[in-house]
Amino acid sequence: MTKERQLNRTPAEVERENRRLHRAVEELSVLNDLAREIGASLDTEQVMSAIVRRSVKAVGCEEGAVTLIDSDSKPGPQGHTLVRASAGTTDHTAFHVKEALLGWMLLRKHAVVVNRPREDDRFPGASWDPRVRSILCAPLLVRGDLIGVLTVYNPHDPEGFTEDDQRILSIIASQSAQVVENARLYEEERAYELVRRELELAREIQVGLLPGSRPAIPGYDVAGAGIPAREVGGDYFDFIPAADDRTVVCLGDVSGKGLPAALLMANLQATVRGQVHVDPRPSRCLARANTLLWSSTASDRFATLFFGLLDPAENALEYASAGHERPVLIAADDSVRRLETGGTVLSFIEDATFDDDVVYLSTGDTITAYSDGVVDACNEADEQFGEDRLIEVLRERRGAPAGRLIEDVVAAVQDHSGGAPQTDDMTLVVIKRSG
Repeated sequence: MTKERQLNRTPAEVERENRRLHRAVEELSVLNDLAREIGASLDTEQVMSAIVRRSVKAVGCEEGAVTLIDSDSKPGPQGHTLVRASAGTTDHTAFHVKEALLGWMLLRKHAVVVNRPREDDRFPGASWDPRVRSILCAPLLVRGDLIGVLTVYNPHDPEGFTEDDQRILSIIASQSAQVVENARLYEEERAYELVRRELELAREIQVGLLPGSRPAIPGYDVAGAGIPAREVGGDYFDFIPAADDRTVVCLGDVSGKGLPAALLMANLQATVRGQVHVDPRPSRCLARANTLLWSSTASDRFATLFFGLLDPAENALEYASAGHERPVLIAADDSVRRLETGGTVLSFIEDATFDDDVVYLSTGDTITAYSDGVVDACNEADEQFGEDRLIEVLRERRGAPAGRLIEDVVAAVQDHSGGAPQTDDMTLVVIKRSG
């Protein structure tokens, strides 16, 4: 505008220019205050609440809200949405962004004014809250991706939202999006860290539940080891002293993975240990443990268990299996036998019964019990390690001490898998008659 034109402006033009300048100053003040308030915060709720409050004030309306979009879950075409913050000058229930508007935002990713929503042919068939007169939405974009929507409702001006309102809300949304994303990522990182610490504690507790040392049994070399596929797992092994210098040797595998499996594993251990002191005979102990687990475990949870009662005086192992992988007996003469006697898995049938059997061990005989994670371990070609490979290793290394034999089996499994990630725990127990 030339100097002459500036001098010849009408009072109306001067008034409009003054209003424009006043509006610009107010907008700058809003943006400055908002930047100062949210710039130093990493609390998602505080950040978004501040954005909504400043937006409501900036455009002069009844209410505003931030709706976040979780594109990872995607239960529907617009992804999972969650109103994380809202504020307004009324006491009624907060408005929610309609799916029609969210779909519009996902497709176009720029601000939209809807001053007469029921008459707007851009949203045919959409149902609107009867209290909604006007809507203004602006996208929260981070690197071109829509992470949320900033929405304000019902301006104090009866004519509806203006282009100036749309412009300032777009600026607020543009400047706020990365801050919201940073706060959300920080929130997720804190939640992940909390879960990680809890898993570390759970692992420490679970490791503490497993035997800290091998049992000292005259004439026998006994060892056990477990390698969880995750921080915590559902495999279980134990050495439990019983009456008359006998020792219970057991190995179990509960359904599921992670913390739920670990909790059931702890329940299984406590149940079995409690029953050993009542009567260590395998079939009776498994029957009582099954009844207790059935009454305290969800219907979709169960456990397999190999239970052996070793009597060194008789060189006898009395055993029963509750649906577990069949332990391998490698005799001193290199013959192979599988220990199969038992019954169904624990916590599947309330009144399940189990059968016993006895094997007598000669010097050099070795029994290896294992979880299915050993034989099910796969390589990158999805080929399982399998029982044949396991038996081959056990036969080749049958002269090794119990602990070394376990290490050799684990090494063979890991060599077969070639670094491919495993989804199941690996646990082994070896009973070797050494004299």
